[in-house]
Amino acid sequence: MDVAFVQGGVGASADSDLASLGSLYFEPLWVFARGVTNVEDLRSLRGRRIAVGPEGSGTRALVDLLLRANGVTTPAATLVPLTGLDAVRSLRAGEIDAAVFVASPESATVREAVTVHDVVLMSFARADAYTRLFPFLSRLTLPEGSLSLDRDIPRQEIVLLSPTASLVVRPDFHPALSDLLLVAAAKIHGRAGVFERPRQFPSPDFTDFPLSPEALRFHQSGPPFLARYLPFWAATLVDRMKIMLLPLIALLFPLFKILPPTFRWRTRRKIYRWYRQVHDTDVALCTPQPAEELDRLMTALDHIEHQVRLLPIPPAHAESHFHLRLHIDLVRAKVLAARAALR
Repeated sequence: MDVAFVQGGVGASADSDLASLGSLYFEPLWVFARGVTNVEDLRSLRGRRIAVGPEGSGTRALVDLLLRANGVTTPAATLVPLTGLDAVRSLRAGEIDAAVFVASPESATVREAVTVHDVVLMSFARADAYTRLFPFLSRLTLPEGSLSLDRDIPRQEIVLLSPTASLVVRPDFHPALSDLLLVAAAKIHGRAGVFERPRQFPSPDFTDFPLSPEALRFHQSGPPFLARYLPFWAATLVDRMKIMLLPLIALLFPLFKILPPTFRWRTRRKIYRWYRQVHDTDVALCTPQPAEELDRLMTALDHIEHQVRLLPIPPAHAESHFHLRLHIDLVRAKVLAARAALR
């Protein structure tokens, strides 16, 4: 198995490598008893025949723990391996004196058990002590009439103890599937119930196993933000890559500041490299030149202007481009003036 629903209180003897994704819902402990004088204490079940579920069940593990804590051991009570509707029928027939269930208030077992004549639902007067001694238990209040308003069941407020059902996974469970399971759990188990508040579950509390890192992140930050807009696989990939992207962005930020000046320098370099030849031509005109040299200088200027026109210059740097062409025309005018002086 890769993932399982595990009842609270049974994880103490389990593999410590297992991890929890969180608790999902309450599973109240119901104790129905006949002929009990003190219906608020498990110690009143001494000497009784009690249906506690079969060996290996979650109910049996929890009940054994609580009965031992109250001194109700096997010699002092008869533990019968019955559960569900079979236990209810035996309770109705008088074959057993009490039945213990771990079930939701909507279960058929609880709905049937509350109708058994002369059977009382136990209210735990020492519930606070149980929750201190056994942290996986919670104190719940079952209001009067909450099981049936028509028949007023129960007829008074009842205090129950409740473990929770947790979603437990193996240590090699895929992290992406953890997010997917928790998103589904929030949709299914986030609704209000008889005992649950809206959006109370899934919860990082009431678990026997340590939370996995993915579950801890989910309960602290919620589902991945991108999951609302991207397919699940893409949102999960991006969410996990951000751990690597943030340092990369921190390294690239200085580069972003360097790139614009570098781009300007490379663009202007294409223009300024022609200024050397224009400058050399201008310097050559400082002394009288023969007609053949003037013709060569004119040809050189025409070649420079042709090459400059072919340069791929962005519009933002067009000003430097046209300045060079104006300077070429300025030197060309000097060459033409030198020709006219020779004539």
